[in-house]
Amino acid sequence: MFSWKAISASEAFMARAVRLARRGRGATAPNPCVGAVLVRDGAIVAEGWHTRFGKLHAERECLADARSKGVDPRGATMYVTLEPCNHHGKTPPCTEALIASGVAEVVVGVRDPNPVAAGGVEKLRSHGIEVTVGVLEQECRDLIDDFLLWQNTHSPYNILKMAATLDGKIAAPSRRPEPVSCPESFARVHDLRSMVGAVIVGGNTFYADNPSLTCRKAGLPADFVQPLGVVVTSRLPDDPSRFTLLRERPERVIFMTSKTAAHSPQADVLRRRGTSVWPLPGRAGALALSCGFERLRYDCACHYTLCEGGGRFAMALIEQGLADELVHFVTPRILGDESAPAAYSGREAASMAQALDFRIADLEPVGTDLMLTLRSR
Repeated sequence: MFSWKAISASEAFMARAVRLARRGRGATAPNPCVGAVLVRDGAIVAEGWHTRFGKLHAERECLADARSKGVDPRGATMYVTLEPCNHHGKTPPCTEALIASGVAEVVVGVRDPNPVAAGGVEKLRSHGIEVTVGVLEQECRDLIDDFLLWQNTHSPYNILKMAATLDGKIAAPSRRPEPVSCPESFARVHDLRSMVGAVIVGGNTFYADNPSLTCRKAGLPADFVQPLGVVVTSRLPDDPSRFTLLRERPERVIFMTSKTAAHSPQADVLRRRGTSVWPLPGRAGALALSCGFERLRYDCACHYTLCEGGGRFAMALIEQGLADELVHFVTPRILGDESAPAAYSGREAASMAQALDFRIADLEPVGTDLMLTLRSR
């Protein structure tokens, strides 16, 4: 939770609900992730979050936690990141559970933008429950950015990951694959890989690093399905057997490429190995990536992607409006070599007025690094 200012007790309770909500991220798709805490006499007495699509919503999980602890919710206050739902879906309305529980007050982070589920605030107030809306509203709205995107576009929610030195370098001039950030940051990247449907890199990263693009997080469940490995490049490999991805799991790899390359002999070889080759509109170096991303969502049921390419690929995503969230690890190291590749590159800008602006949504120390979560202004 990022803040430059001291926060009130009410904001602190909502901040805890925000942290709980994030635990469900990925598993709740295409539902939003939501967190809730029950407070009595200035202390949290029960907690809950939406754990998985089709399971209980955060409010009901919180009330269930209260029951398991022998806590009576009557007269208590519940803090919830998203307006309690007021309709019958896979679960009954959360408003009914709150009314029946006897809570005296509900504090809501942000109103539900979905007209089908909205109206919870009015329903609670009509039954004598005090309702406050807008505590940590921006932070709670950030939690549902993915949900809003799924509701209003055909794209998955794309997280762009970058790790760079203080002077913005992602590798030495030799471009050898070697770690930039600390082990703890590396572990965080695998946390992200565990929740996405596809890990995407550009052609330069594919050829230089020979990545596996798998999640190597400890303690993965036995039924865990590795994310798709996606490579965006106009140059298809001549010898697929040289690459880890194409040796170990060719049927889980997709190449997004130009129409010309998609009809080449190299494409035919890949397809015979079980690898998908998708032609995109545009030309080499300027492919229309949105077409491929939409296909990932609808053909592959992919709600989240993690994009890990180099500077040019990162800039292409940003300029095409496809970087919904930036996770940028800053490592306290300086390379100092102007010829080393930069985190974001390939764009011409004559003045700082042309810089692309972002908002810091979260800031967290991770090992020796700093993890910035950024969103467009």
